[in-house]
Amino acid sequence: MVYEEKTVSEKVMYEGNFIKVGLIDVVLPDGKKSSRDIVYHPGASVVIPMNEKGELYMVRQYRKPINKEMLELPAGKLDLGEDPAVCAERELKEETGLEAGKVKHIMSVHSTPGFSNEVLHMYVATELQEGEACADEGEFISSERVPVSQLVQMVLDHEITDAKSIIGILLADKITKGEIKI
Repeated sequence: MVYEEKTVSEKVMYEGNFIKVGLIDVVLPDGKKSSRDIVYHPGASVVIPMNEKGELYMVRQYRKPINKEMLELPAGKLDLGEDPAVCAERELKEETGLEAGKVKHIMSVHSTPGFSNEVLHMYVATELQEGEACADEGEFISSERVPVSQLVQMVLDHEITDAKSIIGILLADKITKGEIKI
């Protein structure tokens, strides 16, 4: 069976600072009609900054959609036409003050393919040099080093619930155990 849905029409319902929401009418594989809400997102880069002690540099910030302070991996949206690796290095410096001697793409993931086209490009950063963070205006964050083993436990204890960070922490755990080579 072919599962493709054919687009019949599309209407922009909302356009914000960096996302756009569309309402799309489709024809389903069985010939019936339906509609889809889609959030268009420019994509983002996520950085897994690992030091030689088995620690990750995490950022703490408040997330208004869930009204909660979160501990997350450094990340940020791509600027128009920006290379994801350049974005990763930029966000690492802005959010943590770190510069990496090595930045390696490890995977890309679709964050919520049920309603968004967002792609998260995940990078491991090593050979880290500390410096001054320079967060964007209106961005209130702090950086902290946490052992990978402690972060894994925080995931299992439901203290870290951010999907991109969970993926990155579990990848970092496999890297520190030698199960993934970088």
